[in-house]
This record gives sequence, C-alpha cells and structure tokens, in this order.
Amino acid sequence: MDTKATVKIGEFSRGGYNRQGENACDHDFKPDETFTPFGILLPQTGNSHLWFGQSAVTADFMADRFEEMIPLWKQIFGIHTLVINADNGPDCSGRRTQWLRRLVELADVHQLIIQLAYYPPYHSKYNPIERVWGILENHWRGEILNSAKKTLGLAR
Repeated sequence: MDTKATVKIGEFSRGGYNRQGENACDHDFKPDETFTPFGILLPQTGNSHLWFGQSAVTADFMADRFEEMIPLWKQIFGIHTLVINADNGPDCSGRRTQWLRRLVELADVHQLIIQLAYYPPYHSKYNPIERVWGILENHWRGEILNSAKKTLGLAR
C-alpha cells in the first residue's frame, strides 16, 4: 500500500507536455481541486485497488479502505493473515497510534492476524505499488487533468 503525491486538478500542463493541443497554464496556480491517490496492490494476483481522497490521506482513510476490502478478500482468498507492506510514512508509521489502533480494531472485528512490514527509508522502489504509480503517471502524461471526471476516468 502507498499514497501518491497530491494531484492538482486544473488547466495545468503537467510538466510542460500536452498531447491534446489544448492551452494550459505553464505554472501551477491554485488548482480547482486536488486528489490524493491511495493504492493497494495484491502481489499474488497483480490486482490493484485505487482510491482518491480530496484531502491528505490519513490513517483513518487507509484503515477505512482496508475495512472495505477485507470482507471481499476473506471471501475470495479465505485470508487469515494480512501482511501490509508500507513505506513507514507519517500516516502509516509503526509509531502512529491512530493507525495502529485502527489495525487492532480490524484484526479483532475480522479475526485476522495483521502483520506490518516496512520498507527501509528511501527504498520505495521495492514497494510494488510504486510500479502502479509509474503506470498511472505514464497514462496521465500529456493529459490536462482539468476535471475530476477526466482524472478519475483516466485512472480507471
């Protein structure tokens, strides 16, 4: 799991490239809105799940996404242990009490063992979800993300 940098929605050229021929601002002025992507990649299947928050992604946001997915994963895979690979960022740190509290609640409610596995600092390249972010960025490259509908449509 991981979050990506906030994406600004507006008439921005995203690095100066635009394959649509539309006019875009060459500076990032105040965006119309912002999205912060959060993703979970299941390494065994290659399935990815993406959500977009309209503010910073918090420990509660991430825990709520796991709350949504755990019943499905239990049904499909029959899981009894959930290993979460994370980058030890500020919202999912092993010292973040809100994150840990929510995970303990999830483990109790769903009768799961939850194990946290953190990547060393500055080694996000080993996190498989980073490849999803790379694919998403390549897909967005040259597009003007000027509406929520277009941004979410391209991500889909």
